[in-house]
Amino acid sequence: MNRSYEKEDYQTVSRSRPREAASNSSGDNRAKRKSVAVNSDASITGQRTSVLSAAPQPTILKRGHALSFAALLLFTIVLYARPAEFYPSPLTNYLALTIGLVTLALFAVTQIVLEGTPTARPREVNLVLLFTLTALLSIPLAIDPAIAWGEFSGTFIRGVLIFVVIVNVVRTEARLNALLLVAVATALVLSTISINDYRLGLLTIEGYRAAGRGTGLFGNTNDMALHLVTMLPISIALFFNSRVLPLKIIHAICAAIMMSGILLSFSRGAFLGMLVVFVFFAFRLVRGSKLGMVLLVMTAATAILLLAPSGYGTRLLSIFIPGLDPGGSADSRRGELIRSAYVALRHPLLGVGMGNYQPLMSLKGLVTHNSYTQVAAEMGMTALALYTMFVVTPFRKLSAITRETFGVRKDSRFYYLALGLQASLLAFMVSSFFLSVAYSWNVYYLVGYAVCFRRLYEAETGTLVVIETRKDRKKKKRGPISIGNVNEQPATA
Repeated sequence: MNRSYEKEDYQTVSRSRPREAASNSSGDNRAKRKSVAVNSDASITGQRTSVLSAAPQPTILKRGHALSFAALLLFTIVLYARPAEFYPSPLTNYLALTIGLVTLALFAVTQIVLEGTPTARPREVNLVLLFTLTALLSIPLAIDPAIAWGEFSGTFIRGVLIFVVIVNVVRTEARLNALLLVAVATALVLSTISINDYRLGLLTIEGYRAAGRGTGLFGNTNDMALHLVTMLPISIALFFNSRVLPLKIIHAICAAIMMSGILLSFSRGAFLGMLVVFVFFAFRLVRGSKLGMVLLVMTAATAILLLAPSGYGTRLLSIFIPGLDPGGSADSRRGELIRSAYVALRHPLLGVGMGNYQPLMSLKGLVTHNSYTQVAAEMGMTALALYTMFVVTPFRKLSAITRETFGVRKDSRFYYLALGLQASLLAFMVSSFFLSVAYSWNVYYLVGYAVCFRRLYEAETGTLVVIETRKDRKKKKRGPISIGNVNEQPATA
């Protein structure tokens, strides 16, 4: 039977030499045949690589930015501590701004000297830059450009700039751990103060809720609860990551204190975020055992009910039955959600302008109480897509890391922290559905942590983290495709 072959599957042959010459050149012929086989393998490998497209190589993180990181860490401490709110003075009033400007100056100079570029360009940086550009374009077309510019030049642009600094400056695990420690310690202090207020009966918000602290980042009770619920997964991850029993006990106590702070805030969005965190950890840690997963979730739910103060169940039911909320906030939020969605549909291109919804479009002078409709109504549908991808992209890449390290999770220092950061982003995505925090600090710090962690993992392992579809994962499980014996010679009839 005749068999046909592609041109690349064989090499042309020449007329054989005389017998006496063939004996003298057998070594050369063997070398030529080896070269033919190697070239043929390389040809086919090259074809397969071109079809699948070559993946970029992971970036090697250079040492540097020591002063920039020190300034960033100091800025973060001042941002969380907010000394100007408790000890107002000419010095403390501009302390955070001064340290922030010094941080940016140190970063800009060091980054150009070290890398020769203004910033590294992972996908999240590109997305946030496009998001910022969309915000700028929306200002001239805003209903009130002055309000839009004030919103843009406030916390929003500062959060974006600090995010860029975090991505470039945090180049070691020690630096990432230091930032996480500051954030977790802040959550622990806030929770402890809330517990003490409850013990003393100082529940000043609506007569039964723990109050926030100051007027800034944690001034609103719901904003404080958002920070607590996004730091809770980090404490849980550190608990599983610890190899020493005393450290496990410390992290378990910290997680319990944060849970108490979330419950005392009576924040419905934070409670839903906490519930999603527990379900997420149960799903990830108890794989293959549905009974174990159910038991873990039920244990967490029982612990919540035991720790919850009186009236907590009624507060949660008001999510579905607005009449149970004595303050009427649930009904108002539902109205603003519908109204902001309507405004977004009426202004799909660039929205009504940053910060313009509350004073000019709201039914009752309230914010949207939803980060997604906040962006859609004030900046347009393109901005909403960019914002969503900015949060979802690091979440999916962290998921890829957990899949790669699952087999060695007991010996890996990456697996549990990847789970914790992933759960933090998930808690933010759920809780921010009830809060207008798209321009606040929280999301830029959380995504910054995730991007830095991924870059550290890539530098450590030398592999690039790539988002794979379920179809790609199934193909990988099947193993490599067999392409046959490239050295096989065509048969003759």
